[in-house]
Amino acid sequence: MSLPAPTLHTTRLRLRPFDDADADDLFALHSSPYVLRYWDSPPWSERVRAERFIAACRQMAEGGTGARLAVDRDSDGAFLGWCGLSRWNPDYRSASLGYCFDDAAWGHGYATEAARALLGWAFDTLDLNRVQAETDTRNAASARVLEKLGFVREGTLREDCVVNGEVSDSWVYGLIRREWRPPS
Repeated sequence: MSLPAPTLHTTRLRLRPFDDADADDLFALHSSPYVLRYWDSPPWSERVRAERFIAACRQMAEGGTGARLAVDRDSDGAFLGWCGLSRWNPDYRSASLGYCFDDAAWGHGYATEAARALLGWAFDTLDLNRVQAETDTRNAASARVLEKLGFVREGTLREDCVVNGEVSDSWVYGLIRREWRPPS
């Protein structure tokens, strides 16, 4: 079952399907050791990784397993990062939320705004009951984003990732449909 990636608009942002022209911006984002300091895979060192990521986004949509969207600032079209839902399971009415934003975009509420728009679309369009997200326990900013969205911390996955050669824990967050506060 195909899951066409939507184009969504918020007050300040446009979320849209990735296209090939995004490869340079995507590579710059994912090649930054600072941006990926809590990520469970190393920064990219080859631009071809961005091309593969974009192809994987298309395959995800075509395979009906999720939607990963580029996030641009509406005022100037600047690429800020991405926000996506993966592991969509229509039988369980569940999916996983993920996002990655350039450090210049941090602290402006963009991640929360983008994720809120994507969640609103997903709860309405995909009839989700549950969305799950995980974040490294050291990533307080990501935890704040999830909590602002209404996610509840449900537990800790002990030593589940190796980040920059260091074993780390992750927090698991869940958002249930009945607790969702749609964008106003």
